[in-house]
Amino acid sequence: MRFVEGIAEIDDLDAFLARVDEIADEYGVTVQAFDARYVVGRGHLERAAELADRAIERDENVARERAVEILLYAAGRRQIDQSLEMGVGEGRRPIVALVDGEGADGEGANGEGVNESNAAGAVADLLEPAATLGEFDRARVREFFGVVDAELAAVDGDLADVVLERVALLDVEK
Repeated sequence: MRFVEGIAEIDDLDAFLARVDEIADEYGVTVQAFDARYVVGRGHLERAAELADRAIERDENVARERAVEILLYAAGRRQIDQSLEMGVGEGRRPIVALVDGEGADGEGANGEGVNESNAAGAVADLLEPAATLGEFDRARVREFFGVVDAELAAVDGDLADVVLERVALLDVEK
């Protein structure tokens, strides 16, 4: 699994997403792009991918595509339309894209990691290089995940820990 970070200037969302899908298909990998302002860190997306794969293996997935199932887990929601807010949109915004050559069956589609690396490079070509992973917007994350002051005061952790809990609890809510 690789993460590609940068700033995207998206004038045509459909064209951008079509290009991301082309890259995924060309290299036989999963690519899911996120608005980095919602991603609390690397572990957020790693855990989402792990849980999405488990759901697919158990035939409990909501989405037909692995990338969308990962988005659902990252957003902590079972409704695709509600999860899309965490995805990319038109305009200039920070992006983090997950590029993964592993499938739900654990079989690597990337051999020695070549396809994953090449796909990550192709995604990087769509972005202006910038560090975005973990540079989340606290207020935006709190609102999106419904994290209130009382919850933060009651936990042994920080906002990122609460979000990771939301991702994990999605399985319980099914």
